[in-house]
Amino acid sequence: MHRKDNIVYPYIPNSVPEVKKIMMDEIGISDIMELYEREIPEELRFKGKMQLPDPIYDEYSIKRHTEKILNKNKNCSEYLCFLGAGCAPHFVPAVCDEMNGRGEFLTAYVGESIADHGKWQTFWEYSSLMAELCDMDILSIPMYDGAQAAASSIRMANRLNNRAKVLVPEKMNPQVMMVLKNYMNSMPSADIQIVTIKCNSEGCIDLNDLKNKCGSDVCAVYIENPAYLGVVEMQAAEIGKIAKNAGAEFVVYTDPISLGVMEAPANYGATITCGDFHTLGLHLGAGGCQGGFIATFDDMKYIVEFKDLMFGLTDTIVEGEYGFGEVLYDRTSYGSRDKANEFTGTSTGLWALTAAVYLALMGPKGMQEVGTTIMQKSQYAAQKMSQIPGIQLKTTGPFFKEFLVNFDMAGKKVADINKALLGYKVHGGVDLSIAFPDLGQSALYCVTEIHTKDDIDKLCYALQGALTC
Repeated sequence: MHRKDNIVYPYIPNSVPEVKKIMMDEIGISDIMELYEREIPEELRFKGKMQLPDPIYDEYSIKRHTEKILNKNKNCSEYLCFLGAGCAPHFVPAVCDEMNGRGEFLTAYVGESIADHGKWQTFWEYSSLMAELCDMDILSIPMYDGAQAAASSIRMANRLNNRAKVLVPEKMNPQVMMVLKNYMNSMPSADIQIVTIKCNSEGCIDLNDLKNKCGSDVCAVYIENPAYLGVVEMQAAEIGKIAKNAGAEFVVYTDPISLGVMEAPANYGATITCGDFHTLGLHLGAGGCQGGFIATFDDMKYIVEFKDLMFGLTDTIVEGEYGFGEVLYDRTSYGSRDKANEFTGTSTGLWALTAAVYLALMGPKGMQEVGTTIMQKSQYAAQKMSQIPGIQLKTTGPFFKEFLVNFDMAGKKVADINKALLGYKVHGGVDLSIAFPDLGQSALYCVTEIHTKDDIDKLCYALQGALTC
């Protein structure tokens, strides 16, 4: 049913004026805005008339209209993409989409099992596989993304030692930093001060500055390895010792796809490992298709500080049979409401299933092969790009997937270069000139297992054109 004069849509429930009036009369209001009087302050309410296009009433026209808008996007299926800094194009095996598209998973809510049988086992399998990859023991179900995982890891450290300062690299991921700043002071139970540690131009920690700042008031030392600028932090073990000697937790944010070729953070001193498992079988999803993880050792002092649901294995009344269920439910805000460690919201459970499928398919050998492939291809790209006049390779140490290049000698701005690259159907590297002006006109390029030699050669050809135009 629809009537154009009253803008009633067939796909919006209860939008018929007569139905709306019955509902409003029932709850005693005469204007819809009365529902928002307490929630939206008067000064924040929009008083004018919104400049909206004419409504579209039929499904087919809406589909055509939406497709027309979406076709304006320069997507990563039609364009080569060398963007990274958190999300990058990786290979997604067909079985990942096959499994996460099954009805019992695709429509399953992450909390109670209700009738979606097998979901709790899926979460347990995900936790087991990720724990093996991280060489740790315990994980909860995943969080919204890696930035959330980093923030909650630091909050865990604060609760463990009741200290109010965290040390982080000055050249860490700017987006993660924004979440940390927002999250550290968002709860009345803690007011955590973020203190930056000096880094060199590649993003590696200055140990002397770390030692000077790592005192008895520090709850955690947080690093990213691989670092935001791609380099491998070769001093990680020493950083962990400094944190331990100060009684602080050592939190390491890592890219799980690197762990087939890089040592797990647990083995160089990390007490809490966190990150984003977007790289494990997930597509690029316009800000979606991400999931944060936190891993620790099998120690109850850490386990009780996890904020999210956790699943375990137990015997059943049938001998030799196992069941899967929630563990230590009272830790969560579901179980203890406002007395819980932190708020627990809807999780990215569907992506946990996908990551589990990816890890089960790849196995240790597959993870080693994909990691090696990424390192080889990114090394080739860095060397090839450094031969182009006007481009300087600024990453000199070992790196994984991402590396830093500078265009100062070419006299070009990264923004202009990236705009020119679009003419070649290429997405260039992340422009670092705003977040880190001390690096000059530098960009962070990302090469993964999906990039071929021809792709990299095309990038170099396009860069030569962009620098001469």
